[in-house]
Amino acid sequence: MLGLSAATGGAELPPGLEVLENRMVIGMAAFMYVVEFFADKIPGVDITWDTVHTFVRIPAGALMAYGAVGDIGPVMEISAAFMGGGLAAAFHATKAGSRIVINSSPEPFTNWAASISEDVAVFGGLWAALHHPWWFLAFLIIFILFMIWILPKIWSAIKTVFAWLGRLFGGDASRAPELAAEGPQSEPMPDTPADTGDLDMLARLKELLDSGALTEEEFNREKSKILKPNENE
Repeated sequence: MLGLSAATGGAELPPGLEVLENRMVIGMAAFMYVVEFFADKIPGVDITWDTVHTFVRIPAGALMAYGAVGDIGPVMEISAAFMGGGLAAAFHATKAGSRIVINSSPEPFTNWAASISEDVAVFGGLWAALHHPWWFLAFLIIFILFMIWILPKIWSAIKTVFAWLGRLFGGDASRAPELAAEGPQSEPMPDTPADTGDLDMLARLKELLDSGALTEEEFNREKSKILKPNENE
């Protein structure tokens, strides 16, 4: 979009980014956008696409930032490249990570809504950057703060999804339909003794285990009776 804007006279690019005005570059970018538009709206395909683009978007962000600052000295140019690559990595992690979580839902509508929202945000952001740079900078700062807040939550949700997949494909095959219907859920809280009497009994059992009076199997069986009394009735 930057190259097309520059080629049609809508924007003036710095010398380091003038290559984006080349017709071949514009044509290849347009072709890749069409592929991205459809691939990004198919659950599963979008995750594969994002995985491959990990090795495209981050270096591209670094190179564009490097070219955008112009010839102002190696320190600033390298700093700009690191900043551009870092921002590209953060944006990519937010996008790809949110798609893993969204795709845990069987219906495709949330995936389509997320993809269309991203398309609108990209075009709106570029338009703002070209015509209202200060507004763009303000929204960029707000979005960076949002990413700092949301990325840990996305990571936690991703771990829950993969834990569910591990139970689905690595556990009892007879429970696979049940787990698939349940979907990803938060891990259950660890078992805790009901009262101090249970704690005393567990401590006594541990002493018997350490002294050799109980085997590991006997210890685990008696421990299970204390922690999960309902399952042993």
